[in-house]
Amino acid sequence: MPDQTPVLEVKNLCKYYSVKRKGLLKAVDDVSFSIQKGETFGIVGESGCGKTTCGKTCIGMLAPSGGQVLFDGKSVHSMSKSERFDFTSRAQMIFQDPYASLDPHQKVYDIVAEGIRIHKMAAGRAEEERMVLELLDMVGLNAEHAMRNVHEFSGGQRQRIGIARALAVDPEFLFCDEPISALDVSIQAQIVNLLVRLQKDRQLTMLFIAHDLSMVKHISDRIGIMYLGKMVELAGADELYRRPLHPYAQALLAAAPIADPKASRERKKTILAGEVPSPLNPPAGCRFSSRCQYRTDRCSQQLPDLQEAEPGHFVACWLYENKR
Repeated sequence: MPDQTPVLEVKNLCKYYSVKRKGLLKAVDDVSFSIQKGETFGIVGESGCGKTTCGKTCIGMLAPSGGQVLFDGKSVHSMSKSERFDFTSRAQMIFQDPYASLDPHQKVYDIVAEGIRIHKMAAGRAEEERMVLELLDMVGLNAEHAMRNVHEFSGGQRQRIGIARALAVDPEFLFCDEPISALDVSIQAQIVNLLVRLQKDRQLTMLFIAHDLSMVKHISDRIGIMYLGKMVELAGADELYRRPLHPYAQALLAAAPIADPKASRERKKTILAGEVPSPLNPPAGCRFSSRCQYRTDRCSQQLPDLQEAEPGHFVACWLYENKR
């Protein structure tokens, strides 16, 4: 179970891009959340909502336009060279596309051993070999795979290699950027179950980003839902799926497939009007107001803050103003 020590604190994070002749694209706009030690925090949203940009900024791959990200109390974007080097061993990333993130002509052994060598984690070649083979076994690969080139492996196997590479430096924190979206459906559950097991065995703290709602619920302790660069709802995984509050979250969950045909037929459907607005020209008030069936004049004029509507359940919606 996660304790109450925040490993990662995200405070009013913004990431903007200037687009020639079109204005300012607010990919991430005033987003705040924290991730406790030993917790898996999931971020869900449709393509273009800013979830990957948020994650990459949190881990220091992108510089923020505003706000700050703290890892164990230290600013990720203001670290010294030595602090940054230490941070890269404590925080690692699993990439979305295992075909693009691994050199197809490099041997599996060298890919997994790279971090071990950079951070001088092995006393010699024999210890390095032992560590690499243990890591491969941990992710479901065999010792015979070590000396083969990456191009010989399937997508699921490549993602296992990517996970082994990330774990090679014994990190405390993993950023998983849609790690199953490029894989066959038959393989996705295997990779998620592997991550769940590794998180428990190694007591990892994880930021897990995806658009597959069922997978995010399976792996996450808490979930945040993003829409057009804003965090619109944040709650425990079970609570969010049991009782979503924000109209966008309700529509998102209503569209998720369920295995029971009878329950699927009886489930209330939520049809969203219109198209997702351009992030270059979002609505003046609530970003979701142009598609919301409950909107009022206030919704199109004033942007609601993310507030605690119920214990541990946060929502950015004027419908819940009187419940705060």
